[in-house]
Amino acid sequence: MQLLFATHNAHKAHEVRAILADSNIELVTLDAFPHITELGEDHATFEENALQKATEAHAATGLWVVADDSGIEVDALDGAPGVFSKRFSPEETAEANNALLLTKLDGRSDRTARFRCVLAVVGPSAQGTVSGACEGRIATTLSGQGGFGYDPLFLPDEAPGRSMAELSSDEKNAISHRGRAFAKLPELLGRLVVD
Repeated sequence: MQLLFATHNAHKAHEVRAILADSNIELVTLDAFPHITELGEDHATFEENALQKATEAHAATGLWVVADDSGIEVDALDGAPGVFSKRFSPEETAEANNALLLTKLDGRSDRTARFRCVLAVVGPSAQGTVSGACEGRIATTLSGQGGFGYDPLFLPDEAPGRSMAELSSDEKNAISHRGRAFAKLPELLGRLVVD
């Protein structure tokens, strides 16, 4: 099945294609639809934002669409940056976001956090959502060259002593919020898609 993945993020698309490699899902991204520049994500929850993006992309193309909204929730910051993870700093870059997170947690002992991802699928007559999470802690320094975003700061509980950016792609996809959410995508599509 061909499915539009409502993103322009090449890192994310590469990661998701690897997660879905053994499925019969063929992803195309918004790069194939240059007239769709930005999709809205102005809600307070990951689920609402994912549904908004998927609904807008479906309206613009008529295709079955999957969209995700994901981010990092830090307990000591009352769940921030949350839905504002990408736009946490004024610069809206990974470097600036990571630097701001380190500044806000400076001297804090409670560094527990989680990555969360919600997927929304929208088609002509149905919609649904699934989610995934990965628990861990925020490190005091960046480490690792892999991944993107907050990966160099996030120490997943299931990979002691290593940041998400120090894991191989296969290791990361097995435990990540996005890996867990997208692993549920074939089953969700099976429930929603009526030939």
